Amino acid sequence: MSIDKDASTGEEAQESLEPRVGPVPEGDPQFRPYHHPAAGWGAAKSVTRFLVEERALVDGPRAIMRMNHENGGFDCPGCAWPDDTKGLHLDICENGIKHVTWEMTPKRVGREFFAAHSVTELYGWSDYDLENQGRLTEPMVYDPASDHYVPISWKDAFELVGATLRGLDSPNRAAYYTSGRLGNEATFLYQLMARELGTNNLPDCSNMCHEASGRALQASLGTGKGTVDLKDWESADALFILGVNAASNAPRMLTALAEADRRGAQIVHVNPLVEAAATRTIVPHDFTDMALFKTTKTSTLNLQPRIGGDMALLRGMAKAVLEKSASDPKALDRTFIDRHTTGFEEYRELCEATSWEELEHQSGLSRAEILKAAQVYEEADRSIVSWCLGLTQHEHGVDTVREIVNLLLLRGNLGREGAGPSPVRGHSNVQGNRTCGIDHRPTEEFLDRLAETCRIDPPREHGLDTVGTIQAMREGTVKVFVGMGGNFALAAPDTPATYAALRSCDLTVQVSTKLNRSHVVHGRAALILPCLGRTEKDHQRGGVQSTSVEDSMSMVHLSLGMKRPASPHLLSEPAIVAGMARAALPDSETPWDWYIEDYDRIRDTMAEALDGFEDFNRRVRLPLGFRIKQPARELVFLTPSGRAEFSAAPLPDVVPEPGTLALGTMRSHDQWNTTIYSDNDRYRGIKNLRTLIFMNRADMRERGIADMGPVDITSTAKDGSRRFLNGYTAIPYDIPRGCAAGYMPEMNVLCALGDYSTQSDQPIMKHVKITVVPGA
Repeated sequence: MSIDKDASTGEEAQESLEPRVGPVPEGDPQFRPYHHPAAGWGAAKSVTRFLVEERALVDGPRAIMRMNHENGGFDCPGCAWPDDTKGLHLDICENGIKHVTWEMTPKRVGREFFAAHSVTELYGWSDYDLENQGRLTEPMVYDPASDHYVPISWKDAFELVGATLRGLDSPNRAAYYTSGRLGNEATFLYQLMARELGTNNLPDCSNMCHEASGRALQASLGTGKGTVDLKDWESADALFILGVNAASNAPRMLTALAEADRRGAQIVHVNPLVEAAATRTIVPHDFTDMALFKTTKTSTLNLQPRIGGDMALLRGMAKAVLEKSASDPKALDRTFIDRHTTGFEEYRELCEATSWEELEHQSGLSRAEILKAAQVYEEADRSIVSWCLGLTQHEHGVDTVREIVNLLLLRGNLGREGAGPSPVRGHSNVQGNRTCGIDHRPTEEFLDRLAETCRIDPPREHGLDTVGTIQAMREGTVKVFVGMGGNFALAAPDTPATYAALRSCDLTVQVSTKLNRSHVVHGRAALILPCLGRTEKDHQRGGVQSTSVEDSMSMVHLSLGMKRPASPHLLSEPAIVAGMARAALPDSETPWDWYIEDYDRIRDTMAEALDGFEDFNRRVRLPLGFRIKQPARELVFLTPSGRAEFSAAPLPDVVPEPGTLALGTMRSHDQWNTTIYSDNDRYRGIKNLRTLIFMNRADMRERGIADMGPVDITSTAKDGSRRFLNGYTAIPYDIPRGCAAGYMPEMNVLCALGDYSTQSDQPIMKHVKITVVPGA
């Protein structure tokens, strides 16, 4: 695998990226189309094999049986799908079990390991092998003289961070990254530390996934979140699922889809690939269905638009609704529109002016297919539209999400049971991070309240997001990078640019549970600070502590670890933040130590500082926690007009140029974010292969590419520079012509750092312009 720039740009070639991501394949690459139901016995078999490999046949099931319980146990650290509202104790999934077991591994990475392996050697290891070594056990510091990590005390580690931060000529020389695995209490302390230091440089994983959703919903409805909850899913007449691979990314959604089908609801999946979750399932906790191999449908209609064609589909559905209203006034909810919205007439004119020919051309769907989806929407009294990264990681992601709201507003599908917008946040607490202050563009209202509650003077200028942070590190204007969880080196776009950025830092600090690529791609000075996992007991002076998280439907609930920590030298994430803050802010009046003694104290402060967290400590201990209030759900719109606002954005041109393809990157099934469990992708029929590209067979034939044949891939960035991946395998797949797909993080190299949306600043990882030719 190699990456380069076009020689004609005059830029130097970038380094070859030799380390592989996944494990060594167990055999030859295989592709057999998958025709079985999602979950069911396939998931059970996969889980059993994984538990055996991880030596967790006893501890794994014991932990699994306590996941998501109202009394005891802990919240799943995987996806952010809400807990079952009916108290179902087995509302678990294959990936959740793998995620928990991966964290509970008995393998350990201590000082002996680092003494035996230099960083240069570890850089050559696969990412799978790095994480598979096990849990980190004590803080380590990079020794450049020996090229090894060596032990360091927590006191000295914190002092290294503090002295470096105190020595910066500007607080904006540092950036503080956050992964969605961080709990709310640590999140609040982390942003408080950054702002007390004087910066809003708070990049986070939202900058790469759902930033477009937040900005669109804020503009349209005055809230950055969806308005529905799981009870709404249980009563909707129609569910529209766009750009979501539910079986892998939010597997517990399968339960909601199966229940919807049983009650007669219509389920429309919109995705360039027909994923396993869009066909049928056997829900594992339905023991009778499992025993009888009884499947349940999870869709009533599948539509396959071209990559980026969702906005044209949505506008076509709206056009159909408006056309029908000419003969049937009930097709529109005019009372709702007149009372609660603004901009309707302009939007109506825009839809009327958009021809069906253009809608077909841009969506890649026929008029009949669009009308079929529109009919489902028109006949449903209550509709929910749900979406994920398939809609957001595009140049026009904000406009597309606003088009979803436009469609919902036409029939008053807002502010009532069983209706509304429902973004699917993938990581366990990415939404909670943003709620609790991780935002490089904080509002004045938030900063005013934080200042009053915490008695600090927070900075008012906007900070850097993920792309801006990488650019600033490369340029030398950001010299310190602190990462709370995640694997920034692999998750970010333009892998060589990200590597160069991290290596340009004076200091990189990674707070982690396991070894990963971000530890071996580091600054001139580097720290690894190991933290407790979500499954482990967090002992503080005030007793065993719990932390809270927010799911994708705004429910906040407690997570309480139950396992003995992997090492006595681990600290909790709140304790690590407090330790860095004490060292960096020696004159701070913030009671960092007092907070860590009892996390209820943090929550009491959060209750004063954060809107919606009033009476936090009592409400979070209720069964299933509490739901953060959503003004738009109550038809209160915090927009400039005080109403829900229709968007009249122009339709983008998403049709690939002749000879090019639109590439969307995605996860395999046996993967969670950048963590790779195997080189298999069961639901897409792949075994022993990750360096692949899914293509339409006609596109392959046109280029002289054989099934399973070698190919070379070239991406062309907005600035004209090019990047290459060579020696990949082409897989013929049911995907629209002009479209292709492949796995992240391997394909992140193809998304140039400068290729980000001007609407959301998100890297456009779902719409990379590529050419593909036969390889050697």
